[in-house]
Amino acid sequence: MDKVFIRGLEVLSTIGVYDWEKEIRQKLVFDLEMGFDNRPAAATDDIALALDYATLSERIIQHATTQVVELVETMAEQVATLVLADARVQWVRVTLTKPGAVSQASGVGVEILRHRTPSVSEAS
Repeated sequence: MDKVFIRGLEVLSTIGVYDWEKEIRQKLVFDLEMGFDNRPAAATDDIALALDYATLSERIIQHATTQVVELVETMAEQVATLVLADARVQWVRVTLTKPGAVSQASGVGVEILRHRTPSVSEAS
């Protein structure tokens, strides 16, 4: 399985558990790796057969800028679900960093790995 990645996608989002965090936008940094078969796109040089990382990046930005959540865990799960909505993606690793959340650290966050759950038709 091939891997498509997006690194260092910076988004300003309303995220946090404290009242003051709900009134500001904070930077989140997304790093994604996705299991995707690149051979059809490479063989035809056709963007329609590729995992279009520009379009996917825009979807993630749109989601993160419009959703208000408290936990980076929640945002990471939502982004993983968004990526896996493309049935061609077999798995996704989302690393979500919240810089400045702990003053002594350059960033804190989570990393999750989610695999496509086979549908009933795929499983039979």
